[in-house]
Amino acid sequence: MSSLPPIHNLLAFEAVARRRSFALAATELHLTASAISHQVSRLEAQLDVRLFERSAHGVRLSAAGEQYLVRVGGALAAIASASEDLRQGVRNSLYVHSAPSFASLWLMPRLRGFAQTCPEIALNLSAAHSHSDFALGQSDMDIRYGVPNWGELIVEPLFSEQIVPLASPKFIKEHPLKRPEQLAEVPLIQSNVSVVQWSDWFAKFTNLRAPERFPVRFDRAQMSLDAATQGLGVALESTTIGGLHLAEGKLRPLFGPDKSIAVKAHFAVYPARHAKRPAVEAFLSWLHRETARR
Repeated sequence: MSSLPPIHNLLAFEAVARRRSFALAATELHLTASAISHQVSRLEAQLDVRLFERSAHGVRLSAAGEQYLVRVGGALAAIASASEDLRQGVRNSLYVHSAPSFASLWLMPRLRGFAQTCPEIALNLSAAHSHSDFALGQSDMDIRYGVPNWGELIVEPLFSEQIVPLASPKFIKEHPLKRPEQLAEVPLIQSNVSVVQWSDWFAKFTNLRAPERFPVRFDRAQMSLDAATQGLGVALESTTIGGLHLAEGKLRPLFGPDKSIAVKAHFAVYPARHAKRPAVEAFLSWLHRETARR
């Protein structure tokens, strides 16, 4: 790996990028600001690209630096996690990365069951819309949301879910909607990342076009569901991901099951080389059992 930059240069870059300051990075790494500056300069010279824009007002990442930080930061985090596991004597760890709403609304309430089923596995869970870079060893498995188009990775669908208009009981009482077309007369909550949009639902169940403007928009299903519980409008969301909201009576479907759109949008994703890892096999087996009985 002759092209691999020295690790101390990478650590200096990551610290400056994260702290947006050579002085703060120097304090964190127990070096002088001059030493940090030299390490970053040597890295820029090796890469033949400027990673930071320096000015009298401070330092900020260049466009190339932003891209580099995403990959280098993930790689350094993976090294740190592996080192900590080894230091603590953990020999059977599992790193799972998940779509945020799935992690908080579906996975977290069930993790106690996994811990009881597989007490020997130390689970590390992270959540973000961005996907793991398996080439950098950032995780053993992703749970992704969206349309599956992920190259050479193994992709396993987790369940089919029903997407329906949901609202709080109070909202439904205040707006007694009887027909799908009446949704055009009430506030609708937009979930920007959903694979099913209001335009899809209106096209399937009405002769109207969906509104072009929405009172509120969110980039996570959890926020969309929470907004609906607070009476901000009608959310178009999954009854699976919103299962707790429905079970607790915080939300209700506005119409019957015939006004739902079925999709498969959550997937377990991993490289073929991870398939035989015992921790991955155990987690996948548990995950499929849970999705089967949801």
